[in-house]
Amino acid sequence: MRVAIIGSGPTGLMLGAALARRGHDVVSVDRDPGPAPDGTWHRRGVMQFEHAHGFRDQVRGHLERAWPEAYAQWLALGAEPLFMEVPGGSVPLGNRSQRSTFERALRLAAHEVDGLALRNGHVDALLEDQGEVRGVVVDGEPLPADLVVDASGRSGRLVADPAVEGDCGIAYVDRTYQLLPGAEPGPMAMPIGWFGNFVGYQCLLFMHELGHFSVLFVRPTADPDLKDLRHEAAFEAAVRAVPGLDAWTDPERSRPTGPVMVGGALRNVFRPQRGRPGLVAVGDSVTTTTPTAGRGVAMCAMQVDGFLGLVDSGADLRTIAEPFGAWCEEHMRIWVDDHVYSNQEAVRRWQGADLDLGSPLTSDAILSAAQVDPRISQYAGPFMSMQTTLHDLRAAEPMARAVYETGWRAPYPPGPTRDELVAVIQGALQPA
Repeated sequence: MRVAIIGSGPTGLMLGAALARRGHDVVSVDRDPGPAPDGTWHRRGVMQFEHAHGFRDQVRGHLERAWPEAYAQWLALGAEPLFMEVPGGSVPLGNRSQRSTFERALRLAAHEVDGLALRNGHVDALLEDQGEVRGVVVDGEPLPADLVVDASGRSGRLVADPAVEGDCGIAYVDRTYQLLPGAEPGPMAMPIGWFGNFVGYQCLLFMHELGHFSVLFVRPTADPDLKDLRHEAAFEAAVRAVPGLDAWTDPERSRPTGPVMVGGALRNVFRPQRGRPGLVAVGDSVTTTTPTAGRGVAMCAMQVDGFLGLVDSGADLRTIAEPFGAWCEEHMRIWVDDHVYSNQEAVRRWQGADLDLGSPLTSDAILSAAQVDPRISQYAGPFMSMQTTLHDLRAAEPMARAVYETGWRAPYPPGPTRDELVAVIQGALQPA
């Protein structure tokens, strides 16, 4: 069959390569031409391209099974496999890498896949015949196809109206750095870096490849005073004020490699399939979640695996939207539900509210209680690695609730409160 994929991001290329290797004739269309001749690449229309990213083991797992050449290319560009030591050996956790490095690896590998063509252009419309999709129009020219895959991302115009939707209620600013030659990493709070939940805001540090790392400040969208973190002077003053971040960003340890970047207009969304023969949506066109949790690319890889499982079981590509939509309802929607509820509660607590013990506990509240009751840890690890879902984590909720009913609340780490951070920001922006 001839397959036209709208979008040459991670989902489009992973699925396109897999379908081409199964004998289909695949064309992936993207308005971004890829890296320039000098190697620079500014991915137009993809906000998250330069922002912080975490790559869970679902991404490595998919590439090693379905596209080992792309995984080898990713490693060649510097991606660092991440493992956790356990009794009797180690288990893979994912890879440290920048999103730009990951996409560059996929683009390079895609050019070597027989049956997969990359086309630079803009998809203007669908080709339709009596309610069925028969291809796309690219820059005014028809491109016939037996199946059109919408992998155009969260802003895609071909998807159905959301079945689940919620404003994340948060915004963030981040900046990339790189360790100086010979410099050791700063303090670690988790295998991929460092984090801190403070009064009124959150900080995250994602380690990437070759000493690169990203620092994020996450704030409630409704807090206007923290918006000034977008200014370089304010951002740098803030990282110096937070214990842990100050060590990582010490000029004797690392150097900035880019400007302060703003991430906003964040929504958690689950979209069902439109149910039209010849059209299916995959990736961020189906599920979009808060990027600070680092689940996005993993969910895309999981969707590609789910899609291919249906193909290999004999599903008709022309009508695959129906069984794939059912698969997404079962396996993907629950992650969006988790994000919607957890984000709402996080913002409420950042604004000073106490934990609501009259409602179901959020996943992060259950996980946090493992600090007191270690029995929760047996549920936490599989959930955090996305091997299990919120349904499985609920088994630990009675234990977590018992912890909170004693009056215990997760302690804040040393560092400025929201009001103190605002004072730091304002001081940094005062005229000299």
